[in-house]
Parts: sequence; C-alpha cells; structure tokens
Amino acid sequence: MDESLLLPTLAGVAAGLAIGLGFLLLYRRSQRGAAGGVLASAQGEAAKLRADTTREAEAAKAEIVLAAKMETLTLREDLDREIQRKRDEWERVERRAEERSRGQDRKVEEMNARERSLDKREETLGQKELALRAREGEADKLAQEQRARLERIAGLTAEDARREILQRVEDEARGQAQALARDIKEQAKKGADREARRIIAIATQRLAAEHTAESTVAAVPLPNDEMKGRIIGREGRNIRAFETATGVDVIIDDTPDTVIVSCFDPIRREVARRALEALIQDGRIHPGRIEEIVVKVQKELEGQLGELGEQAAYDTGIHGLHPELVKLIGRMRYRTSYGQNIYDHSKEVAWLAGMMAAELHLDAQLAKRGGLLHDVGKVLTHDNEGTHVELGVEVARRYGETPAVINCIQAHHDDVPHESAESVLVQAADAISGSRPGARREAFETYVKRLTRLEEIANQFPGVEKCNVIQAGREVRVVVTPDRIDDGAATLLSETIARKIENELQYPGQIKVVVIRETRAVDYAR
Repeated sequence: MDESLLLPTLAGVAAGLAIGLGFLLLYRRSQRGAAGGVLASAQGEAAKLRADTTREAEAAKAEIVLAAKMETLTLREDLDREIQRKRDEWERVERRAEERSRGQDRKVEEMNARERSLDKREETLGQKELALRAREGEADKLAQEQRARLERIAGLTAEDARREILQRVEDEARGQAQALARDIKEQAKKGADREARRIIAIATQRLAAEHTAESTVAAVPLPNDEMKGRIIGREGRNIRAFETATGVDVIIDDTPDTVIVSCFDPIRREVARRALEALIQDGRIHPGRIEEIVVKVQKELEGQLGELGEQAAYDTGIHGLHPELVKLIGRMRYRTSYGQNIYDHSKEVAWLAGMMAAELHLDAQLAKRGGLLHDVGKVLTHDNEGTHVELGVEVARRYGETPAVINCIQAHHDDVPHESAESVLVQAADAISGSRPGARREAFETYVKRLTRLEEIANQFPGVEKCNVIQAGREVRVVVTPDRIDDGAATLLSETIARKIENELQYPGQIKVVVIRETRAVDYAR
C-alpha cells in the first residue's frame, strides 16, 4: 500500500480511537457520578428508615411501659380495696365481739345482782318464817285457850262446834254461789241475747222468703164435666192406665170441672198433674197416649229439677256441687215439711247462715253450703230407710263433701256434737227459718201431744206445784212450792227442765221455761 495513503488512514484511526477513548472516559465518569448519587440516596433512605424505626420502637416501648404501669396501678387499687374490705370486715367482727362481750358482761352483772337480791330475799324470808313460826306457836296457844273457854261456856266439844260452823259456812257459801251464778248467768244471757238479737235482726231483715202450705193432693181444672168421662174411659181403662203409669190416685167426684190427684210422693204427684193437664189440652186420651205423655213429662221434670238445683246454687253463691247433689236440691222444690217448702227453706237457711257468719267474721261459704244441704236427705226418705239426717250425711259423703259440711248436716238436730261455729250457725238459721210466723204448720193431734208432753216433763220434778203451757207451746210456766225450792234451786230447775225438753221432744224454734217461786207472809191485826 502506498505510504502516503497509509499515514492519513492511521491518523484517522488514531483520532477515532482518541475520540472513542474520550467518550469512554466521559461515559465512565458519568456512570460513576450516577452510582454515587444512587448510593447517597440509598444511604439517606436507610438513615431515615433507621430514624423512623427508632421512633416507632421508642413509642411502642413507651406504650408498653404505660400499659404496664396502668395495670400495676389497677392491681394496686384492687389490692387496696380488698385490704380495706378485709379491714372493715375485721373491724365489724371486732365491734360485734366487743358488743357481745359487753352484753355478756352485763348479763353476768345482772345475774350477780339478781343472785344477791335472791340471797337477801331468802334471808328475809327465813327471818319471816322464824317469826311466823313463833306467832303460830302463840296463836296455837291462844286458840287452845279460847277453845277450852268456848267449850266451858257453850257446853259443846270442839268437834261439834266445828261441824256446826262448817254447816253454816257451807249453807252461806251455797246460797252466795247460787246467787252469784244466777247473776253471772243473767248478765251473760243479757249480753249474749242482745248480740244475738242484733245479728239475727240484721240477717232476717235482709231476707223475706215465701212459704207454701203442705198438701198431698193437687187439683186439676177441667174445661167441662164431659172431660171427666173421657178421663175415666171405657170401663175405666184410661184412669187405670193413668194411675198405673204415674203411681197416684185420681179422685173424680161431684166437684164441678175439677179432678183431684192424690199422692204422698210430691214428685209423682207433680208428674201426674202435668201429664193430666197435657192430656186434657191434647184431647187424645187413651192408654198408649197416656204412657207416652207420662214418659215425656218425667223427662221434662228431671231436666227442670237439675235447673232448679243449679238456680239454687247460683242464688246462694255456692260452686263445685256434684251434679247428683244439684238434682237432689232441685227435688226439694216438690218436698215440704210442716207445710214449709224445703227448697225455699234450704235457700233461706243458707242465706241466714251466710249473713250471720259474715257478721261474726267466720267462713260464710261453709255456712251457706251447710245450710243449703242440711235437709237434702228429706227428698230420699220416701224411697230409703233412715232419718233425713242419716240419708243426708250418706249422700254428702258419697259425693265428696268435706267433713265440715257433713258435720253441719249431721249436727243441725244435735245428733252429734258441733265441730265448728258454722255448724252452730246452720242450726240457728234452721230454727229461725222454721219458727218464723206462718212458716210451718202441723197437725192438730201432734200439737196437742206436744203440749201434753211438755206438761208431763215439767210436773215430774219434785217441788213443782203446777205447770201451764202458753203461747202455743212456746213457753212453759212452772209454779213451785217455796218451802221446798229456794231461789238458787229455782234457777237450776228451769235449766234442768229445758235440757230434758231438748232431749225428749222435737219442735220448731225454741221453748221458754219460766219457774215461778212466790212466798207470801200473812198475819192479822186483832
């Protein structure tokens, strides 16, 4: 190659290398400067991160320390409170122990004082006993001297004088005791009568019940006399069928437009009366129709008896009665005693007993229940043996009545002792209802027998001169011989006669016994 051409080329290459090297140096220098900036920036970030971390660590540390301090403070407060509570409790225990100790000390002091007082009293009593013994010795000596002197003066021995003195003292004491008993009885009777009259007046003035008369017959009106023949029927078959189906006697006499139905059982009599009225209204009277009507009327009456029993329980405010007892109460509507309707009488007794129980702050419900059921046995006396009291007790016990109610039924005629005040009120209400004017009536023969028996009872006692029964048997006046019966014995005689009448006679209400003792002193001026 040409040398002239090679030199410029080398020069150009050298210049290019120099330029490239310069650029390379410049590039490396620029790269070194950039790396230094990044390093410085990283170092700054690291320092900042380190500072932030340090601050956060310090803050967390401060929070942890603060929480620990707070928890420590809380525990310390709780511990202080517990310590204070224990301290207060111990102080209370100590105070209580101190008070108990002081109380025991006071008791010990009181016991010591009482013991000293008893010792003094015992010493005083010993001295008094010695003095009394000395006085007793002196009194015995004086008594012996006086006894000897009295025996010399009176000419009686000590035993005779003692008997005479005791007899006089006994007579005087008996007379004073009888007078005192009479005064006490009169005062108590006045107070009791006054209070009883007030309670009974309050109860009776709030009640006014109707009464029906007892009858064993029922009159059935007829539209005309021709109906009598239809009732009798051909050859009497209708009347025989009617009497057989109802169990009553049909009396057809000359009474115009009237037929009499007679039967001792009031339920059967009522069934017969209703059946006969239904047959007369229907017009078809023959044996088949008679039986049909009688069965229909019996069913209707059974339903009405239940309704009557429920109405009585509702009127008196009594609940929880057995359905069979309710039916028996309804049957009392057609049962009478001494002319008084038992249904109305039982309701009246329930009302009166309840009112008096309320006045005396007793169990009014028990009194009313016992009053309503006290005569329930009377509806069973036609078909069963036994008294109405026994039958009433039996059905009441069978249908779950309480012993208190059973005692009200059993004791209302004094068959058994009264076990409650309510039972006595039921008996009193029964007597009030039965003795009210117009409430009851009785047969003339029974009335005369009772009056005769009253006179017999009063006349059988010694010292009775004569006896009179007045006020329709409500009062017995007994005149006694004054020489044989003194004032104290007259009081005892009236009470004895009254108790004997109670035990031997049955009567409504009460009977007053009056013993009259009269002493007359007669002399003449001449």
